[in-house]
Amino acid sequence: MRNIRLIMRTQIIGGLVFSLACIVSSAGFAEEQKTLAWLHEVKFGILHHDTGGLWSGFNRESGVDFNLEAIFSPHVKFLGGSFRPAFGGSANTAGDTSKLYTDIRWQYEHTSGIFFGIGIGGAVHNGKLHLEQDDRKALGSRVLFHIPIEIGYRLGAKTSLSVYFDHVSNAFLADKNEGMDTLGGRFGFRF
Repeated sequence: MRNIRLIMRTQIIGGLVFSLACIVSSAGFAEEQKTLAWLHEVKFGILHHDTGGLWSGFNRESGVDFNLEAIFSPHVKFLGGSFRPAFGGSANTAGDTSKLYTDIRWQYEHTSGIFFGIGIGGAVHNGKLHLEQDDRKALGSRVLFHIPIEIGYRLGAKTSLSVYFDHVSNAFLADKNEGMDTLGGRFGFRF
């Protein structure tokens, strides 16, 4: 069982690193060719996994999550900001719960460079559904709600740094709903 988790963790981390490398290496080419018009921004983060004392209230799991997210170009302007679709994933380095998610995200950008984003969407994960171990969360359902919140600063026209929080839970639609929070920093590159 531990070997399967190690293989899954290695594959997820490898996939995220490969995806990041492909996106970053194509950034220069996209600059000249404008071939990635559908991609608005890519973010890479390092997050504390299952942070206690936040929305879910407590923690059981450990490790660090590597987060990679793509925010797409199609958008709808609303209340001074823009709604955009996003797709991402977080891979846990300790072999605990990893997830993939998709959201609709609203982001407001102030002329000072400060920005704020919030979203709602769904996530799938490889964690436990029921309490089987004291060091793993019982998430109750394979598909969860995903709620991200982010505040950051634009370093330039193309780059940003931010503080990122996300929460996943099944909103008590299943018997078990311990929920999980992550908190950390992200670097963004805009195309």
